[in-house]
Amino acid sequence: MNNLYIETRDPLFGIIVFFALIFIIAFFSYWWGRYKTKDDSKYLDTFIKNLNTVPADGEIKTIIYDGNVSNHSWLILAQSYIQQGHYEKAIEIYQSILEVEKDTRQQQSIAILLGQAYFKAGFLERSKEIFTKILQHAPRTPNALYSLLLVYDRLKEYKKALDVLEPLHELDEEITHEKRYLECAYLLQRHDVSQKEKAKKLLDVYTQSRSLCYIIFEYLFRVDAAMAWQHLHHDDYRRVSDILWYLPQDKLSMEILTADSYLRELFSAKGVLALAISSNIFELDILIKLQRSHHQGACLQFEYLCQKCKHTFPFSFHRCPHCHSIGSVIPQMMLTKDHFEENYTF
Repeated sequence: MNNLYIETRDPLFGIIVFFALIFIIAFFSYWWGRYKTKDDSKYLDTFIKNLNTVPADGEIKTIIYDGNVSNHSWLILAQSYIQQGHYEKAIEIYQSILEVEKDTRQQQSIAILLGQAYFKAGFLERSKEIFTKILQHAPRTPNALYSLLLVYDRLKEYKKALDVLEPLHELDEEITHEKRYLECAYLLQRHDVSQKEKAKKLLDVYTQSRSLCYIIFEYLFRVDAAMAWQHLHHDDYRRVSDILWYLPQDKLSMEILTADSYLRELFSAKGVLALAISSNIFELDILIKLQRSHHQGACLQFEYLCQKCKHTFPFSFHRCPHCHSIGSVIPQMMLTKDHFEENYTF
């Protein structure tokens, strides 16, 4: 009878125990995996439900307080709202997370996101208040400093924006281009500097750096067209083609127009000259042919491309409204029907 039992010292006993342990571990691993998959699926369903529906006022705060969805997921949802233009929902999410978040660093990061959401929504004073408060407690925060600089720029408070550059410089941030732009913008805003002195300083910036072409010559062609024509480099004609196109006849330099091939094409298309018979630029080529055949009915208008982020806008800009880059504007030609709508506004 004893022959039916396996002794613990028998190698066969060890093999049986080994396989039994493998079976037990595999069994519990399988059911634990099933449980986690079900739990994760439930969590994902909850998050997608919140993502696909826009909660009513007050519901977001209640859901965040319940804690069923992580703060990280809420931040993703807030970013989605911002991309869709629902800034008020994103602001509500950030405010609610700040009320329940205990970690100081996380609070600071979310406060910066809240200030940026206010900035995008157009609440500039509220945005400025948030960034100022952040910097009172954490003055060496580059994101908050740069965001405050953008607020001051949008508010046209260029002197205050220049003051923000000093701590950014101390943090080894690259500020050369920002400083040059803000100094030019502040110079144009000042009433205690004459037009002649402004023109001279702006030309110094242009000749030294060949940057900020649009903002500089937008001003120079308005106040001293002869000086502008004298100093504008021919490589930059296309960067200010809209400014040149809309110049009145008395501000044109015929000597310079006839000496440059691009300007001959541009002003032949406008009808000021008749020196070009064609152009490699489609819009100018069509207008030149219409001018030569004495047909009217088309004209040139412009939209404005940011060379950095590739977004287009119907208005010119010195700082891109989307990516905030400076001096990246490129006028893009558009053929439109030549007609004038009667203005019924009072």
